[in-house]
Amino acid sequence: MQDWLDAYGESHQNPLNKKIHWLAVPAIYLTIVGLLWSVPVAGYNLAYLALIPVFLFYVRLSLSLTIGMMAWTGLCLAICYQYEAMVSFPLWQASLIVFVIAWIGQFYGHKVEGAKPSFFEDIQYLMIGPAWLMSFIYAKLGIKY
Repeated sequence: MQDWLDAYGESHQNPLNKKIHWLAVPAIYLTIVGLLWSVPVAGYNLAYLALIPVFLFYVRLSLSLTIGMMAWTGLCLAICYQYEAMVSFPLWQASLIVFVIAWIGQFYGHKVEGAKPSFFEDIQYLMIGPAWLMSFIYAKLGIKY
């Protein structure tokens, strides 16, 4: 896991880019969960099924970070549930709007950084971004990953 996090961090040195990532990466993760939540599958939604391979990806790298990512995902699922219960504007539309805005922010951050987003090198970095942020939270809390 540390190799992935270090490699990801190489193109995330600029303080403004880091700040943008602290907003955009969680927003993108949440909106992907929201988009998947909006696809019905046999009385449930696609989010629950699609998140299984996500956790398998994380667990092969770090059980500890997997637990943190599961907690974050649980919060995202709860937000989706509450959103649908309280807001009449469709979740998929709100998710799509925020998703696009967050990616615009990401690309701006990388323009400031002067480096391409890591996922241009390897698509798996789309999964490393959220774990990279979680690793900073773990470091603050003194949790090993």
